[in-house]
Amino acid sequence: MAYLKLRRRSLQHNYNFLSERLEKEGIEWGVVSKLLCGTEKYIQELLNLGVTEIHDSRISNLKKVKALNPEVQTVYIKPPAGKAIKNVVKYADVSFNSELSTIKLLSEEAGKQNKLHKIIIMIEMGDLREGVLGEHLLEFYGKIFELPNITVVGLGTNLNCLYGVMPSQDKLIQLSLYKQLVEAKFNRKIEWVSGGTSVTFPLLLNRQLPKGINHFRIGEMLYFGNNLFTEKSVPGMKTDVFTLHAQIIELIEKPKVPTGELAANPSGEQFEINEEDYGKTSYRAILDLGLLDISTDFLEPIDKGVEVTGASSDMIVVDLGSTKRNYKVGDWIKFKLKYMGALGLLNSNYIDKIVE
Repeated sequence: MAYLKLRRRSLQHNYNFLSERLEKEGIEWGVVSKLLCGTEKYIQELLNLGVTEIHDSRISNLKKVKALNPEVQTVYIKPPAGKAIKNVVKYADVSFNSELSTIKLLSEEAGKQNKLHKIIIMIEMGDLREGVLGEHLLEFYGKIFELPNITVVGLGTNLNCLYGVMPSQDKLIQLSLYKQLVEAKFNRKIEWVSGGTSVTFPLLLNRQLPKGINHFRIGEMLYFGNNLFTEKSVPGMKTDVFTLHAQIIELIEKPKVPTGELAANPSGEQFEINEEDYGKTSYRAILDLGLLDISTDFLEPIDKGVEVTGASSDMIVVDLGSTKRNYKVGDWIKFKLKYMGALGLLNSNYIDKIVE
């Protein structure tokens, strides 16, 4: 058995930390909920914080948000697929877009639903994921503002999501200039320059954020409290919003070196033996958790004396060293998580999710 725990106080602390600093700079922001994979009890925890804007990349998750609180502004944070248009208009107040043909479909569907659908035009700034090329933006926008039932509320960009291109003052100033160009050309006000994400927040902390950036969408930093530039925790933020607890199902002193002819395991790994370990033993605990649930690359034991040594589909083995360290069968070993590890656990039906 294993379970994921969300600490309510730590989540509230981080939300307050972010809110205070963003509001001080006059910046609006929304919480990215895609990590939660539609886990209703965790979405409710976000709403209990007083969140008024939630961003997600799955329309089914935004549907749950609207069911829990119809007043929350929902933002669909990727260009919609054609078959999803009806539900995007129904459950997302805002969507990210980079294709004119898609925006035309949104316009038609918004008319059918008697709605005004808001969009953010995504601009390519170097990371080569979604986004209109800057030199085509004015022509692109000129075709959009003629469409009924559609209003452009912002220009945005994503950085560090595909190739790891980091945000910089120059890139974000350029994004702000695009907004000024559009407003001057078409005499229309654009509300948001949405260039802020978890990876951009350190620029704000270091007073390097251009003034034109007035909208953030934050997920990872809220849940993990990390500076994505340095990969270290942000002073004043909590890093224990999520912890994984895995139960010990076997604890036996065993040789450190396997016996027999070695071949690749089912994961395709070929282990090399450290000759210094011949004749040595250690206490090995098997946990009721496996690669089906999480990659061991994303696990960090909270007890520094515990080392993850291997895993199969349904079990993970940890080395406790020369003693049992007061552990016994049935005890729980706790782990901190990296983002992609938490994402896999939250998407798993095999992992219980609790709130403390």
